[in-house]
Order: sequence, then structure tokens, then C-alpha cells
Amino acid sequence: MSVSLKKVSYSGWNDCIEVSNGLVDFIATTEIGPRIIRFGFDGQVNEFSINDEDAGKKGENIWRNYGGHRLWHSPEAMPRTYTLDNFPISYVEVENGVKLIQEPKDFAYIQKEIEITLDPNKPVAKVKHTLTNKGAWAVELSPWAISVMATGGLQVVEQANKDTGLLPNRALVLWPYSKMNDHRIHFGDKYIIFQQDPNRKEPFKFGIQNEKGWAAYFNHDHLFIKKFKHDENAVYPDYNASYETYTTDWMMEMESLGPMVKLNPGDSTVHTEEWLLYDNVKRPSMDENEIEELISKYVK
Repeated sequence: MSVSLKKVSYSGWNDCIEVSNGLVDFIATTEIGPRIIRFGFDGQVNEFSINDEDAGKKGENIWRNYGGHRLWHSPEAMPRTYTLDNFPISYVEVENGVKLIQEPKDFAYIQKEIEITLDPNKPVAKVKHTLTNKGAWAVELSPWAISVMATGGLQVVEQANKDTGLLPNRALVLWPYSKMNDHRIHFGDKYIIFQQDPNRKEPFKFGIQNEKGWAAYFNHDHLFIKKFKHDENAVYPDYNASYETYTTDWMMEMESLGPMVKLNPGDSTVHTEEWLLYDNVKRPSMDENEIEELISKYVK
């Protein structure tokens, strides 16, 4: 197989770039961004969610959560994290994909790049996120890769399981609005199981030290797996969380984070994900044995 690129319009945005290997495709916007607005099997449903209120909008001086996949920097702070991505970006074609570049024009002065490529023969994407300090002084931050997933899915995250003797081996990070009796969250022995409910607007978010470096989302009879590297010797933001996830009525976010780094002027940090998509995978029940049997087939 080979990878092809073409210009398309999508969800109200013009001059988008569609990249396909005949199995899966992604669509990147150029009128806003950097952002991957679609990822899925060719001719099938978008695995990402797009916010209907924001679709096609551009050029405004307010922050919008358009949906799709974006690059932020953590720890979250207003207004630094919410620098706008409402304006045109530049891009260059690379082998089997594209690199999206947002030159900073705001006070944060952090350049964002997303380079995404497809495996020519498999339903797999590699996503390289780069933050570069274009400012005049050092900045401490963590690269933060956020995929906004479509409604109705079930997410599975494996808990840390190191034998640490008498010492604790894991931590659960919660936000002020997260209620531990929320019906969408289930804490199993091995996995945390998180349901997206389109009828529940109240948000819920948690973070963990994701030592195994993966998270899975079952939806549309497909299985989306996000893989990344967890560095057990690194320091992460938000009480040392390398993975976070958030839900509200129109989406569920899958968020991986890189280590906290001090970027001197001109320095960059890189955080890489791998996306894998499998077809004809039934959404499991909340039974951990069923989940374990399924996950073991796809997560190596």
C-alpha cells in the first residue's frame, strides 16, 4: 500500500489535508491549529468528536475546544495554556504524512508542531509533538497531547501494579469537580473503567501514573489504543500524572503527558504517541476478566 495526501473541506473548514493509507485516514486543519480533526477507518465514522458549536469557526479572539486532537502544555493555567489556535498554520509534507506548525504570536511564545505519519500497511499512526521555547527566558512545562474521543465509548486504563512492599504503589489524581460516586467511573482490581455518557454534562477527570504507557477506547465496534512512553524517573505535572482523562456530555478526552522540562530559549521538548485502530471489536462489559481477555489480544 501507499500513503496519499489531498486537500479537502471538512466540518466547515477549507484547505484541510487528508492523509490515507487505504485502511485509515486522518484530516488536519490548516485554517486553525495545529489540530487533527479526524482519525478513523477509510469511509467510516470519525473516532474523534467535533464540538457542533465550534465546527468551522476560525479567526476569533476566544478559545474554542473544536474537538479532534490538539497539543497543549501543562500545568494548566489561564491564560497561558489557552493560547489561541484559531488562525492559519503552516505545514510541510513529510514521508507518509504531514508536519503542522504554529508560529507563536502570543505572550506564551511557545511554538507548537504536530508531525503525524501513517504506516503504509497498517492502521497505525505515529504522532510526534514538539514544543519549542521562542521566548526570551526559560519556561518549565510538560507537553500534553489531547485526543477528544467521540461519544458513547468505554475507556480502559491499567493501574500501576509494582510490588513496593510496605510502601504505596500508585496514586489517583482528582479534580475539584470529580465526584467519586459518579456512575461513569469504575475502579476495578487491575483496570479503571470509564464510560462516556452523552446525557451527563457534569465533568469528571482523573489522572494516574500510567506506567504501562497505554489507554484503550472501545467505540463503534472499533478499538482505539493510544501508546506513549512513561518515564519512571521523570517528574510529571498534576501530582506526577503521566496520563489524564476528562469527560463531559459531548466527548471523552484521552490525554498523555511528557515529563516536566525546563526549556531555555531556543530549546525544544518532544512527546510521541502511537495510535492503533482495530475493527470488529465488541465493547466489553464492566467485567474485568472479559476486559483482560480482550486487552491481551491487542496490547503487547
